[in-house]
Amino acid sequence: LRAKDESFADRFLARVISDGSEYNVVVGPRLGRSNSKEQYLYLYDTNRIELIDGSVYTINDQRDLLHREPLVASFRVIGALSGTPWNFTLVNIHTDPDEVDEEVDVLDDVIRLVQDADSEDDVILLGDLNADAQHLGDLADIPNVMWTVTDAPTNTRGTKSYDNILFSGTSTSEFTGVAGVLDLQAEYELTQEEALRVSDHLPVWAAFAPVEQTTRIASGADNRR
Repeated sequence: LRAKDESFADRFLARVISDGSEYNVVVGPRLGRSNSKEQYLYLYDTNRIELIDGSVYTINDQRDLLHREPLVASFRVIGALSGTPWNFTLVNIHTDPDEVDEEVDVLDDVIRLVQDADSEDDVILLGDLNADAQHLGDLADIPNVMWTVTDAPTNTRGTKSYDNILFSGTSTSEFTGVAGVLDLQAEYELTQEEALRVSDHLPVWAAFAPVEQTTRIASGADNRR
């Protein structure tokens, strides 16, 4: 979120729930080395997901290796389930395009730090990496690293693959193998100009089982190193 208006997130949430939907939002601090600040957000359906108390924090980047330190939050699936509800931790990142190689090489350490701090195996890195699946740097060191977007463009102009959802296939066996990129222009019959007014990026998504899994349940969209 890049907005100086501190009420923007609340007003956006109000629009989302205006149809009777039940959502909530986690908002991180304003971050950035320049005057242009950004905030990470998690918007979640409170009928399906609950935020785990005390789980929200911003990575402590003492060496200032990241332009915008990732926002971490842990969630639990709720509702009628036949099994142990899935717990997972999200790490939101927007790398700086001018320092992307250096920042991507730090993110494997971020994932390990979160795993150790939270005692959670299911740590999912997601956001605008400014890098495609062939340029993940040291993230390739994550055991059986998987990414949900490979060759598909994720920018609205259809020229670059910047955005992704990554995790260890060894530990996050809840991934169903189903994932993709939502083409706003095609889905809502927009011109490219209209779609660009929404965003210059497209949403990426992935599906996970709602209960803890001990073995992988699908491999339809497997991408691994």
